[in-house]
Amino acid sequence: MRLQARFIQLPLQYDAERLAKEVLAFSEDCWLPHPQRYEGNDFLPLISVNGEAANESFTGQMAPTEYLKQCPYLIDVLASFGASLGRTRLMRLSGGAEVNPHVDIHYYWRDRMRIHVPIVTQPSVTFHCGGLTVNMAPGECWIFDTFSRHRVINDAERKRIHLVCDTVGGEGFWNLAAQGRLPERETPGWATRAFALTGATLDQLEYESQNMPVVMTPWEIQGHIDFLFREAQQQHPQFQHVAHAASRFTHVWRALWSTFGESKAGWPRYRKALEEFDAQIRAVRASEVRLRNGSDLYATIAALIVVSALRDKQEDVSGETRPDVAPVSAPNINTGASDRRFDRPVFIVNPPRSGSSLLFETLAQAPNLYTVGGESHQIVEGVRGLGVQAMNFDSNCLDEAQASPDNVAQLRQRFEESLRDRDGKPPSAERIRMLEKTPKNALRIPFLAKVFPEARFIYLHRDPREVLSSMIEGWESGRFVMYRNLPGWRDQRPWSFLLTPGWRELDGLPLERVVAAQWLSAMQVLLDSLDKLPADRWSAARYDALIADPNAEIGRICRAVEFDWDRPLGNDLPLARHTVSKPSADKWRGRAEVIESVWPSIAEMVARAERAAAR
Repeated sequence: MRLQARFIQLPLQYDAERLAKEVLAFSEDCWLPHPQRYEGNDFLPLISVNGEAANESFTGQMAPTEYLKQCPYLIDVLASFGASLGRTRLMRLSGGAEVNPHVDIHYYWRDRMRIHVPIVTQPSVTFHCGGLTVNMAPGECWIFDTFSRHRVINDAERKRIHLVCDTVGGEGFWNLAAQGRLPERETPGWATRAFALTGATLDQLEYESQNMPVVMTPWEIQGHIDFLFREAQQQHPQFQHVAHAASRFTHVWRALWSTFGESKAGWPRYRKALEEFDAQIRAVRASEVRLRNGSDLYATIAALIVVSALRDKQEDVSGETRPDVAPVSAPNINTGASDRRFDRPVFIVNPPRSGSSLLFETLAQAPNLYTVGGESHQIVEGVRGLGVQAMNFDSNCLDEAQASPDNVAQLRQRFEESLRDRDGKPPSAERIRMLEKTPKNALRIPFLAKVFPEARFIYLHRDPREVLSSMIEGWESGRFVMYRNLPGWRDQRPWSFLLTPGWRELDGLPLERVVAAQWLSAMQVLLDSLDKLPADRWSAARYDALIADPNAEIGRICRAVEFDWDRPLGNDLPLARHTVSKPSADKWRGRAEVIESVWPSIAEMVARAERAAAR
């Protein structure tokens, strides 16, 4: 919630030792990992939808979990807020961990504050918001401006635990807030008062039951738009175009509301209006207009209105997140489900140096096909929780566990904003055919299949001798460095290409053994993932066939994935952009000795790869 101040300390002081006694009584198996698997972040749910500890939704009747029922002092503390209680948790941050800088633009936090009561903390734990920094001491009570960029750093060895309650407030709460203090301003005579027990019970607490609209009223939509426009960079040349699109949309929505209200009969027309509005503000490049908090205007309109104004077919956008890029409507993410926006997107998957750039750059010439123009490292890893740091630097693997609704929505939006066709034009059709290639995708097939329910995969096979030779050349060239300061990697050569499971065991080994293990691990993950997919969701392509007869192989691939094709190819394809030296079928023989030395370690996988390529 946007507050007039960055931080406000409320005039209550709780017994931190008593709180800690209740909290520390919970065993480790009660704590749940952060939904985005942020390193060092976990939580214990106290109030959630229907009181279900594992329910991360924002929508529905909030109720106490089994854990809150065991904490009489915590119940008394919550009662003292005088507020309607939404999602409430104990949030734990490990020593040395942090909550990365972010802005809360999710609809749920538009009109909700986050009350923090530190329980276990140290003076070196700092909370940063909009240029101010505070240390929240044990037992204090704080709210802050969640619509400003903020972060938390636990620069200590001990874990930090806060009680965190989301609330729209209440009469008692606003009386407390009016008595609060601003940390940057001297307030003579101000002091907290010790909280006196009241013996409150769970039945005396007030819980949210109305938290997400079925159909947002036109008055609420207008309120969101007015708020965002006040926050926006109005001098930007695109702002007036966005304002015009928003004005038209609000008039359309108001007319629909006057006819249908929340009636299901109007839902298809509400959905159509939202999709047209979304397309219009994308077309006028609303993402170029910034807000005062650094977020872009499109992302925030999408979060507050496009995603949230109608709950018809979509799942509730839920899960803990702090997106700087807004979620957009995500489909049901069960494997094989239908997708309103991405029509059978195609992902090329293979180990590095398998010729995927050549295949990608050739297929990208197909009509009515969209790509991001290159590899998607930053698009994927720019979503908080999907980078290698969040995985403790274990690997670049992503699976279904990372495909939370918010991650899905953010990633789909990031791709869509970057897509262009062969003529450089953004998507205009209702459904998009997308082609994507990034070698890390070999480690992310389950994740991608969940993010894009209609996803199809092309396994590109190349003679492993050629691949190993090219990977060695790539490492030696220094052009493919992925991590210059990989924690635990002491080799003088910085890590190149994708980070595969088990990389720590390779430190100090000869380069040919590192590369062979890297190829083997990537193929193991890739083929195991393909084996779990329905047969009609993946096909194979061969690099040697592409080189020998480009027209025949591209024609076959296009038929397999149902791409149109209208451009004849020459007998020789141009060199791909990532080529180090001109390829040839026998170039690997210059490294034959080292390749033969590692061949026994990968021979079984080589045979398996050949079988997959023969599909």
